[in-house]
Amino acid sequence: MADSRFPQRVFGVGTEPDARFTLANERTFLAWIRTSLALIAGGVALAALDLPLQPGLKLAAALVLVVSGILSPLQAWFGWARVEQAIRRSEPLPGSRLAAPLAGAVAVVGILLLLGFALR
Repeated sequence: MADSRFPQRVFGVGTEPDARFTLANERTFLAWIRTSLALIAGGVALAALDLPLQPGLKLAAALVLVVSGILSPLQAWFGWARVEQAIRRSEPLPGSRLAAPLAGAVAVVGILLLLGFALR
């Protein structure tokens, strides 16, 4: 069975784990996908709405949100694969590489919005 699953570089290593761990890893991946969709929707909404913000800062904040939303699924996929391989090899789970950059991006958006309101 393991030979037919994609990607082989993930499912072809180690031993078959308890399904609960694999499913929890998949739920985390799907949560990152939902986060990505929310970031993109937030960026589009920010750009589309007529908010009383300085236009350049509004555009910059919208772009940070959309770019973060575009990059998040890529990192989510690679993060899912790294965790799944670690589970299958009974190794310690790797940390998230996405959390700190995404938190920084959200902080930048907040600062841009504050400045956008202050400089309107």
